[in-house]
Amino acid sequence: MIGIGILGCGRWGVNYIRVFEELVSTDVKGVYDPSEISLRRVRERFPSINTVDSVEMILDDRTIDAVIVATPATTHYELVRKALFADKHVLVEKPVALRREHTEEIIELACMKKKVLMVGHTFLFNAGIRRLKEYIKDPSFGKIYYMYSTRTNMGPIRKDVNALWDLAPHDISIFNFLVDTLPEWVSATGTRLFNNGREDVGFVTLGYNNGIIANIHVSWADPYKVREVVVVGSKRRIMFDDLENLERIRIFEKGVMEDGDPVNFGEFRLLMRDGDIISPRIENTEPLKEQCRHFVECITEGKEPISDGSTGLQVIDVMLAVNESLNMQGVPVRVRGTSPEDSRTRPISLRKG
Repeated sequence: MIGIGILGCGRWGVNYIRVFEELVSTDVKGVYDPSEISLRRVRERFPSINTVDSVEMILDDRTIDAVIVATPATTHYELVRKALFADKHVLVEKPVALRREHTEEIIELACMKKKVLMVGHTFLFNAGIRRLKEYIKDPSFGKIYYMYSTRTNMGPIRKDVNALWDLAPHDISIFNFLVDTLPEWVSATGTRLFNNGREDVGFVTLGYNNGIIANIHVSWADPYKVREVVVVGSKRRIMFDDLENLERIRIFEKGVMEDGDPVNFGEFRLLMRDGDIISPRIENTEPLKEQCRHFVECITEGKEPISDGSTGLQVIDVMLAVNESLNMQGVPVRVRGTSPEDSRTRPISLRKG
């Protein structure tokens, strides 16, 4: 039985409590949150859960083997660092940290301590996203032309980061997973609507190799909640809708591709394909539970996490480039690690004030 300690029991942290209570191989030994209101809600919903008064009470508890960090992003680095020094395995919500050097330090510390470090990129455990990757890797999909995602809603508005840092890492991790690489460059723009010192709406373009581009639209200010990812290929278009229970994936057997050589300068013969719309059955599993189950397996069986520290670092590298482009009003910025000459470390500004 793996003893679990949970730091942060707000809107998302409480889901971790529920999931680890449901798993037969884990036991939630303690929960901490600086908000007494949040702790009271936990006690009302989970009467058997032990709530504690400090982070140290979690870290000093020898019955706790692993710590879940579900606190605001600005606190991740310090809490993960303390947990690793306390010889705990760690599952931290994205982003793992807000500076590259902090992320590298955490990865090295986990390696030195021989502890599992996993980052909560939950969509990598989504059955729909995993099936989407299978379809686009199949020759029947053809060549990937471009990808785009929409992640909008009315809030919830964060107080520590802007909408891009809050929402875009989901889609960056999805796109990187689908094409098995990082983008070479990014361009990002955003606007501040609520006078709170941070962007509430953002648009990000990612430029991958082989000419593939991806666009991400995020917003805290849209009354229409959307959670969609679309991949357009030469033979098919596939849409993933995370809010759709019955038809989570829809495959449009339609496409446009070049057919033969140009007839003359500036003209190409195009092959138009028009076919069926298919909605395959997708296994109905909870991504968060699959992520937590995988975390436990990594601890007990010595597996490498699918979303390990390096995966988290890759997303951080993209987000740092996003932040730099945002500060320059959309000027394209090369992502660190995609060219030999780029050896800069770029701390971020949360663009407050």
